[in-house]
Parts: sequence; C-alpha cells; structure tokens
Amino acid sequence: MTSDPIGQLASALDATGRVLASIGEDQWTLPTPCTEWTVSELAGHLVTGNALFASALGAQSLSAAVGAEVGAEGGIPDAYDQSAKELVEAFRQPGALDNSVAVPFGNVPGLAALHLRITEILVHGWDLARATGQAAWFPEALAEQELAFSQAKLSEIPAGRRPFAPPQPIADSAPAIDRLAACLGRRVTASAEGKP
Repeated sequence: MTSDPIGQLASALDATGRVLASIGEDQWTLPTPCTEWTVSELAGHLVTGNALFASALGAQSLSAAVGAEVGAEGGIPDAYDQSAKELVEAFRQPGALDNSVAVPFGNVPGLAALHLRITEILVHGWDLARATGQAAWFPEALAEQELAFSQAKLSEIPAGRRPFAPPQPIADSAPAIDRLAACLGRRVTASAEGKP
C-alpha cells in the first residue's frame, strides 16, 4: 500500500469503480445491505458524495453528480469515474489535507475528511459487491487502516449524527474489508467472510 494518502484514495476509488463497472443491466434494482437503497440508488449516492466532497474542497464541477441523479443507470459507472477524478484532483490542491472541511457532522481537517471518504467508498463498494454477488477485491492493508481509523473516530461522532448502524460481531480472522463493514453496522454472513 502506498503511503501517499491521495494515492490511497485513488486505490479505494478504483476498487469500487471495478465493482460498479461489473454491475449487470438487470442488477440496478436489487436491494443492498443499505436497506433504504437499491443498487442504483447507492451507486448514485457514491457519485453525489464524491462530488459534494470535491465541492467542499473548492472544486467547481458537480456535473457528475447531476448526471448520476438524472441519467440512465447504465451511465452511473461513467459518472462515478468522472466524480472520482474530480475528487482526487480536489484533494491534490495545495493545502487540501490541512484545511478544515465541512462534512455532515461538522468541520474536520482535510486529512480526516479524506479518511472518511475512503472509508465510505470502501464500505459502499462492499455493499454493492454483496448486493450483486461479486467476489470483489479491496486492498487489505487499506481496509485495515480505515478500520483502525473508524474504530478510533466512532466515539467522537455525536450519537444522533452517526450515519451507520451499531457495530456487528465478526471473527477477528475475517478479511479487513469484512471487519470494516461489520464495524459500520453490516451483518457479514459466514458465507461472505473470506471471499476475495
């Protein structure tokens, strides 16, 4: 795993992008582990989240987010790719990792915002892979790092503002991506644990 935080973000975006690119035409309406969203809605949420974080960092374009909201489901992977590029470019701006960034539960340093985004991209990528039956690969060391970050930060989020369900039990020997998903409220079935 690269030590460059923006490189880590790009790696997470790529892993989830591969999941999105492999979604079949008949899978967009399937339910996901995020019970309030279908595959299409969750994918759109990822695109919009990327664009909103980029905007919070000073980027001007929200075109990808708008396209995901109003466009056909088949266009979501392209909208995701565009939003991913905009997000990486926004984090590469001078001072982006040091400046304060507004996120849904308050202002955080840019580096913390980057970790929040990596975590969401990984976990929602996991959600989409599970929903569509994909044996997706997520970088183990990166998922392990974001699990440690999430465990440390969960206690700092006000109880009424937590975006995830309570942590769920999971074996310590499970892959890091499964443990990260469980930490953020996903029920990881025994058959799902250990999938690549």
